[in-house]
Amino acid sequence: MSTTKTRKEWKLTELAEAVGVSPRTVRYYVQRGLLPAPPFKGPDTVYGEEHLLRLKAIRTLQARFLPLDAIQVELARLSPEELGALAEAGPHDLPAPTAGSSAPAPQAEPVKQAVPVSPSAGVTSWRRWELAPGLELHLADTADEKTRALAERMRALIQDSWGKVEP
Repeated sequence: MSTTKTRKEWKLTELAEAVGVSPRTVRYYVQRGLLPAPPFKGPDTVYGEEHLLRLKAIRTLQARFLPLDAIQVELARLSPEELGALAEAGPHDLPAPTAGSSAPAPQAEPVKQAVPVSPSAGVTSWRRWELAPGLELHLADTADEKTRALAERMRALIQDSWGKVEP
């Protein structure tokens, strides 16, 4: 039988440590509106379960390279259940970067990755190509034909130049 109880409240430093951010970052997120303000300000201020979940979700979305404005939009549209699922996914569940590979491996097919952004932008998802170690190209599904053609030319140029390099 487990005697571990689930925490429901954290002091600022405890909350920050639990998520791996600084207390200053937590205060900044409150100021930006990414986190709700704690119910009391002062030395006895405590943060709740929602703060923990939102911080974890923010870290997950940052690991997906979303800017804070897009993260704020995403957090606003999530239901409590979706927020919990995103928080539990965590950045550790995302694909590891391929930095350090000795030979580049441009992908023939793009890796489709949904990246929510502001609904007003009309973008629903992005296509991502790893062109070379440490270099990616992202193209919105809503991009016009000219932009798509430019992306294809850039991919071809990178593939041609890497094809001429001896490993």
